[in-house]
Amino acid sequence: MPEPVRLQVVELAAQVLGSMPAATIPGPLRGIAKFDPRKRARLAGAPIAAQLENDKEFRELVAETLQGAWPELVASLAEGTVPPAAEPVMVAAAAYLSRPPGWPDLVEQARADIEQTAAADSQREHAESRLREQLATQRASAREEIDRIREQLKAARSENSELRRKLHDARERTRAAEARALAMEAETAEARTKALSANGAAESELRRLKERLADAEHQVEAARRAAREGRSVEDTRIRVLMDALQDAAAGLRKELALPLSISRPADYVTAVRPDEPGVGAVPARALANDDPQLLDQLLAIPHLHLIVDGYNVTKTGYPSLTLADQRGRLLTGLGGLAVQVRVEVTCVFDGAELGGPVQVSAPRGVRVMFSAPGEIADDLIRRLVRAEPPGRAVAVVSSDREVAESVRKMGARPIPSTLLLRRLGRA
Repeated sequence: MPEPVRLQVVELAAQVLGSMPAATIPGPLRGIAKFDPRKRARLAGAPIAAQLENDKEFRELVAETLQGAWPELVASLAEGTVPPAAEPVMVAAAAYLSRPPGWPDLVEQARADIEQTAAADSQREHAESRLREQLATQRASAREEIDRIREQLKAARSENSELRRKLHDARERTRAAEARALAMEAETAEARTKALSANGAAESELRRLKERLADAEHQVEAARRAAREGRSVEDTRIRVLMDALQDAAAGLRKELALPLSISRPADYVTAVRPDEPGVGAVPARALANDDPQLLDQLLAIPHLHLIVDGYNVTKTGYPSLTLADQRGRLLTGLGGLAVQVRVEVTCVFDGAELGGPVQVSAPRGVRVMFSAPGEIADDLIRRLVRAEPPGRAVAVVSSDREVAESVRKMGARPIPSTLLLRRLGRA
């Protein structure tokens, strides 16, 4: 008898054994009948199976109970037919207990069905394993392609920086030429003043001065013409250089299929100039951590990245709402805040709180992220802070003390969730 059929028969017999009067319980099973109902089939399976095989009355008593539970199945087996929707294990158990004509064939058929099911499960597991290997190979190939594209982008950025330096040098040369032209114009004005002051001199001196003045004017005109021609040449060179720069950038963007604008940090983190103020510029002792002005001063920092611990804020402000309503209310407020202060906003939620895939409509200017399986939102927040370049102003909204201490060590400024809730309520 197949193992699943034997377990099913023993479980039915164990249930009947507990409802039998003490006098009618077979002798070998009287001690077993005192067991907890859940332990009879698990601890005394062999004695119960042996008693069913050797004790016809006990087996018929179990069969009567089976007939009361599954009358249609037992009746169909007695007529020699098997219900099409019946499970093979249940059919074999009923046939073994009720012993209709041809019951050994039914048990053997159940064995064949069980073995066929096990073989199908093995094939399915093998197919799943092969698909997993193919998926891993495709992911590795995708990562290699991403690395190659990043290297190309790095080279393009380096070339763009070199072109900008050349353009700056050309502009400096143009400004120097203009300064020289102004100096020559000043010298001309001074020469004219000297000529007017000598008007009362003799005619010979006047003629001589006029000749010198004429010569000076010719020289000035020649200098102006030379300056204009030089400036025109420099302007032409700058325009050609700028056109070449624009064509190169457009061709590179088209070749790499880049978007019209570079992604914000946490996708491609842009560098921040060293002279830009960071979160350290906000006085730490002048304002308490619960002072509403602290958040306003942080939001005024240029290029600030505001990272929000989503559920920490919502469960502090409106814990009675469902998770979906909490996310919607917080994201709506963050969307309005992003429009008002024009800072980069990233809202992080714990993916373990989700029962399955959800549809989240992220407002414009707000990035919404969920932690991956096996990762909590706190770790995702730390990875976002760690991804920012040194000197970038980063503020993390969370009342979790462990999160606040860890991001503070990485250079970010922690903010209690209550400050953000007050700011959103004020907006």
